[in-house]
Amino acid sequence: MQFCRMLLILLALSAAALPAVAAQPQFGAQGAEGQPNRKQQWLVPSPSPDIAAHALLFRPPGDGPFPLALIAHGSAPDAARRAQMPQPEYAALAAWLVARGYAVLVPQRPGHGATGGPYLEEQGGCDNADYSRSGYATADSIKAALDYLRDQPFVRHAGAVVIGDGEGGWGALALAGEDPKAISTIVAFAPGRGGHANDVPNQVCSPQTLTQAASDFGEDAHVPVIWLVAANDSYFSPAFSKQLVGAFREGGDKVDFRILPAFGSEGHALAEADGADKIFGPVLDDALKLGPTTSAGKR
Repeated sequence: MQFCRMLLILLALSAAALPAVAAQPQFGAQGAEGQPNRKQQWLVPSPSPDIAAHALLFRPPGDGPFPLALIAHGSAPDAARRAQMPQPEYAALAAWLVARGYAVLVPQRPGHGATGGPYLEEQGGCDNADYSRSGYATADSIKAALDYLRDQPFVRHAGAVVIGDGEGGWGALALAGEDPKAISTIVAFAPGRGGHANDVPNQVCSPQTLTQAASDFGEDAHVPVIWLVAANDSYFSPAFSKQLVGAFREGGDKVDFRILPAFGSEGHALAEADGADKIFGPVLDDALKLGPTTSAGKR
């Protein structure tokens, strides 16, 4: 009996000495559906096993299965602004997609807002920027969330659309080498990194490096890309975006490049702004061959 008591004490002391194991995040819905469009908070995986990405999910009426659209948000150059970022919603874009039968996920990547954790997409300084690495890091976050949602019973496993805005669009381009059966289309709103170098409009940090990275993404491209930029985008102007498109096309002509009308005082806000669907909507309807659904989940 004495030996058993001593053994139990030793086991307890050994367990106390072990480092605490972090609780695994509980993924999935985090509350009831609301408005508009069955809006619901979710937690989804990220590339960091101990960090759950906060996300919003929108979907049409009915049980599906619905095609999936994932919206990848833009970023900010400094940690303080990233930490203060509110949960991205893309209300007009999400509503436009839901009206066309899509379930829409808007995840917030690590290093931003409520998701927190380390910023995985660091590009380095202007003189040593690694835009390929940062783009692939963003792509990893997009893919982690995408793969999780594709396994939900209300989502079609194939034919997802990835829509990226700014830095999120840059990460979406890095996914162009994926299986086109899994990702049918990439829509990139003014994709890039290093815009507004030194807070100066129409200045890009290491533009040659960014152009080379676009060429790297295009080399193995299999997924068709729709590349959109507003006429008054001061981060990645239409002229500079056209250069990036040209570099991306070196690996194969899979890009539908379109310059949209000027929007407000800064066209770089186009994807996220209320009312902007009046500008991008007709273009995407044409490019994606879509139209509003007449019944839940069916065109």
